[in-house]
Amino acid sequence: MHARSGVLFKQIMHKPFPAPNPSKVPFFKRKFKNMGRLTTRVRLLPNAFFLIAVWFWLAILVTKISSSSEIRSTYVVHMDKSLMPYPFASHKQWYSTIIGAIKSSSTPSIIHTYDHAMHGFSASLTQDELESLKKTPGFLLASDEKTCVLDTTHTPEFISLNLFNGLWPASDYGQDIIIGVVDSGIWPESESFKVDRISRVVPSKWNGTCTAAGDDFPSSLCNDKLIGARFFNEGFIAANPNVPVAGINSTRDTVGHGTATASVAAGNFVGCASYFSYAKGTAKGTAPYSRIAAYKVAWGADNSVAYSSDILAGIDQAIVDGVDVLLVPIGCNNLKIYEDPILIGSFAATKNGIVVSTSAGNEGTPTNNTIHNAIPWAITVAAGTVDRWFAGTVTLGNKETFTGWTLYPTNALKRNSTLVYSTTLSACNSSALFTNVTVGTVVVCDNTWPIRDQIWNVNAASDRVGGAIFITNDLNIQEKDYGKFPFPAVVIDSSSISSQDLIKYASNSSNNPSVTISFQQTLLNTAPAPAATSFTSRGPSPYYPRVLKPDILAPGSQVLAAWPENLPAAQIGSINLSLSSDFNILSGTSIAAAHVAGVTALLKAVYPKWSPAAIRSAVMTTANQRDNTGSLIRDNGIGSGSEPASPLAIGSGQINASRALDPGFVYDIGTQDYINLLCSLEELNRTQIDTIVGGNYNCYHFVDLNYPSFILLHHGEESNVTQKIFDRTVTNVGPASATYKATVTVPQELSVQVIPDTLEFSEQGQNITFRVDVTFNRDNEDVVFGELVWVEQNGTRTVRSPIVTAQDISPRVRRKPVLPPAEWRATL
Repeated sequence: MHARSGVLFKQIMHKPFPAPNPSKVPFFKRKFKNMGRLTTRVRLLPNAFFLIAVWFWLAILVTKISSSSEIRSTYVVHMDKSLMPYPFASHKQWYSTIIGAIKSSSTPSIIHTYDHAMHGFSASLTQDELESLKKTPGFLLASDEKTCVLDTTHTPEFISLNLFNGLWPASDYGQDIIIGVVDSGIWPESESFKVDRISRVVPSKWNGTCTAAGDDFPSSLCNDKLIGARFFNEGFIAANPNVPVAGINSTRDTVGHGTATASVAAGNFVGCASYFSYAKGTAKGTAPYSRIAAYKVAWGADNSVAYSSDILAGIDQAIVDGVDVLLVPIGCNNLKIYEDPILIGSFAATKNGIVVSTSAGNEGTPTNNTIHNAIPWAITVAAGTVDRWFAGTVTLGNKETFTGWTLYPTNALKRNSTLVYSTTLSACNSSALFTNVTVGTVVVCDNTWPIRDQIWNVNAASDRVGGAIFITNDLNIQEKDYGKFPFPAVVIDSSSISSQDLIKYASNSSNNPSVTISFQQTLLNTAPAPAATSFTSRGPSPYYPRVLKPDILAPGSQVLAAWPENLPAAQIGSINLSLSSDFNILSGTSIAAAHVAGVTALLKAVYPKWSPAAIRSAVMTTANQRDNTGSLIRDNGIGSGSEPASPLAIGSGQINASRALDPGFVYDIGTQDYINLLCSLEELNRTQIDTIVGGNYNCYHFVDLNYPSFILLHHGEESNVTQKIFDRTVTNVGPASATYKATVTVPQELSVQVIPDTLEFSEQGQNITFRVDVTFNRDNEDVVFGELVWVEQNGTRTVRSPIVTAQDISPRVRRKPVLPPAEWRATL
C-alpha cells in the first residue's frame, strides 16, 4: 500500500498530466507549488480529490516506527512556510497533518504552533519520530527544549546590577523614567516591550503620542511601556524623491537596530530568551521598568542613512515630549561643529536637563582620533567585551576534546565525521578545492588566508563539505559576526596547543581521523574581561580635544538584544536560508551606548534633581579600570591584545552601576560653562555659535571645563616638555562630613601635583576647588596615562579620574574625504 502510494505521489509531484480536453476542464482547475519547489498543473475535484491528494502527500511521510523508542522529548521545530502545499488552508493544519503522519501512538504531541515569532511548532516526539520529521519537505531544524533559569542576558550583572540591592531596587528599576530612542524605529510586538509590572499611570510630564506612528503601526500597539512612536522622513524623501523604501511612512523597525538598542536600554524581563539556545536565560534591559519613546530617523535600503534635518526633528520632538534620557546611537563624520545635528540637538536636550548617551563609533584602531559624537555635553560610550563565550565542543577520534568559538544556530551534532587536514586544502581559499572531498567531510582551514574569505569558500562548497574547523590568529573573532556560520563550524586559536594537536591528528590519514562537534554552549566568567574591542573608535575628540573622550566603556560585543520576528537572525546553507528569532546577538558602540542610557535612567530615578553633568560624573568616577583578573583593562586593538587600554580607548573604564549610586562627590557643569567653551573656540564665529546655543547668550572668560578626567595635549617632537594646570570644583553628594585624600599613580614620564591633596567636606552640596599640575616629559611616547584617585578617609568611597597625554590634533586631519553637509551616512 505504502509503496504504491509513493509511486502515485511521485507521478503527481514530478510529471505533468497530459494536456486535458478544453471542453472537459473544470472551472476549478488550480496551480500549486509542491514540496520539491516544482510547479505543475492538476485537476482538483471538490472534496474527494482534496482528500486523495492529502492522502497521497501523507503516504510518502509515513515510515515504520520502531516500538523500542517511545521516550518522548519536546522539540521546537522551524519550518519553511513557503513550502506549505496548496491544499492546506493554514500552517497549523499543515503542521498537525505532519505530526499525525509520523507519530507512533495516539498520544497528543503538538504543543504550540508559531507563525509570528518564528514559523513552525513545538511538539513532543520520540527520536524515531524526529528522524522521520527531518525527512519532511519544509523542515529546517529542530532544537530540543531547554531549561530556563533566572540567569539574564548577563550584561546587567556584568556591570554590577543586582536584583536585591544597589541601583536596581533603589531606582525601582527605572520606573517612570522615559528614555527616548532616536534610531531606526521599533518592533512593538517584541516581548521586551510588554507592559508587565509597569505602572499603569504614565508620568504627567509626558506630552508625546503613539497616534502618529504611521503605517502598520496602530496606536493600540503602544502601551504603558512603549508610550511614544513617531517617524521623521521628510529630509530623506526630499533628497531621494524617487527611491522606494520599505516602511517609509512608519515607525516600525525594518532593520532591527532600533529594536535592539531600545531593548538593551530598557527592555522588560523576558523569560527563556536566547539566540538559538546561546545566551539563554531571562533577558532584561538595563532599566527594565523605564518607559520607551521611539523616534525613527534612519532610512534607506538598509536604514543606515539619515539626514540632519530628520535627526534634528526627532531630537526636537523628544525634548517637547518630555523624555528624561536620550539615546542617540547614530554618528556623523566629517561635519563641522555647527553642522552636526547630534551635537546641536544634544545641546538643547542637555539644556533641558535631559541626559544624552551617544556611541563613540566603530572605526577602531590602529589610529587614534577616529571617534565621533565626542560632544562635551553628552556621554560618549566605547564598546567593551563581556565575560561570556559562545562555544562548540570538538571531540577528536582519539578522544581529545577542546572548545571553539561558534554561533552556529542549530543543535546539530556532527558525529564521527571524517576529518581532513591537507596542505592542498587547508588554505580554504577557493571552493574548487573541495571538489573531490567526500560528502560530509569536516575540513581544517589553517591560518594562511583571511578567515572571512575561507568561510565564504567553505559555504559555497557546503553540498560536499559537512563542516569546518578554522584555525586563526585573529584574537578578535568573538567581536565579529564570523561566528554566525551558515554551516557547522568552530574557530580555535592558532597559538593554542589544541590547534597543534588537531593538525597533528588530522594530518595522519592512515588512522582515518574523525571528529564530533556539538553546538549551542554558553560559557560564563571567561577571562580576561572586559577589554576594549578592536572596533571601538578612539579619541581624542575632533571637536574639542581638551576634553577626554570617550567617557566610559560599556558592554558592546556579542550582546543579546530583541529582534524583529520578520527579519532573519541567522542563515544556514549555501542558499542562505533565513532563520528567525525574537533575539539576536549584536556588537557595536550603539549597544554600549544603550547600556549607559539605561544606567543614567536609573540614576535619574534616584536623583531627579541632578544635572546631566552630575550623572555623567557619577558614572565616570566610579568606573572599573581593572578586568576580572585584577589586571588593567586590555586593548584588543593593539598587538596581541595584552597591552593595557589607554583612556583614549576606554575613557574612565568599565561602567559600574552599583558604585555609581554612591559616588561621594561629583564634577558639575552648567549650560553657561558649555557656552563659554564654544565662545573660546577660534574657529567659531558668533553666527555659528548661535546655531548651537540658540541665541540669547553671553560669553565669559573660559579656562577649562570642569570635567572628571584630565587630558594633556602636546606637540609631539616639537616640544619635549609640556605642562598644564587644571582647576576643578567638586560638589559633595555623600555624607555631610567626609574627608578625601589624593593618591596619584602615573608613569615616569608624568609628574603630577595636587593642591590641596586633601578635601574636607562639612555639609552636603558643599563645593571645594583643587588644582592639578601636570608635567609631561616626552620620551618617544605620545600617549601615556595614569590616574588621580580621591580616597575617603575612614570610609569606602573612591573617586577616580584618568590622566592621559595625547598629541594635539587641532586642526584635525581626516582619513576620509569630507562629505557634503546636507547628507551623511549614519553609523548604526
